[in-house]
Amino acid sequence: MILRSSHSLLAAGLLACSRPDAVRPPAEAPGAADLPVVMVLGTSLAAGQGIDPELAYPAVLQHMIDSAGYDYRVLNRGVSGETSAGAAKRAAWLLQQPVAVLVLETGGNDGLRGLDPGELRANIQAVIDLARSRNPAPEILLLGMEAPPNLGASYTSRFREAYRAVAAANSIPLVPFVLEGVAGVDSLNQADGIHPTPEGHRRMAGNIWPALEPLLRAGVTRGG
Repeated sequence: MILRSSHSLLAAGLLACSRPDAVRPPAEAPGAADLPVVMVLGTSLAAGQGIDPELAYPAVLQHMIDSAGYDYRVLNRGVSGETSAGAAKRAAWLLQQPVAVLVLETGGNDGLRGLDPGELRANIQAVIDLARSRNPAPEILLLGMEAPPNLGASYTSRFREAYRAVAAANSIPLVPFVLEGVAGVDSLNQADGIHPTPEGHRRMAGNIWPALEPLLRAGVTRGG
């Protein structure tokens, strides 16, 4: 994949939003608390930086789930500026509750910092190991990111491969680049050129849905 320079801006923007604020989840319908949980563990992208969180991709996924007739509730646990190491630390308490599907979106800020891709993979693996230690263990969907191209072709290749390798090693589905078709498209990003507009978030949800829907369907088959 040929990366645009805007991907560097993307990573910078994710890191710049470093205040770890929890995201206000979308309003839940009566009885929603009893539904199995799809938890999104993510960065400022999940948090909906610059827009109403109810327009961010986790909320869009909730609408898609509802429209498809599945009974799940999406919990948005995006934190702006978070690294994969931070995600691994947060996962310990976030996964104390039962989760049917864990959607893991992390690594954008690692790329800006130039974190060794081996450490990124180790941090993602730590989240996977923790999730699989739960009983019952959730299904896991990994959302891939791209490193800024100014770090060189070798680094960006190894960064990309970290996601592919950890997904393959753990037999979990991977969305190779969650911002495919969004990053670098002016009309799909806010004025900062970094964070997606509501339409950009809808495109992101569209990238995620083909990998998420089979996990939801399998959960229904197993009885949730």
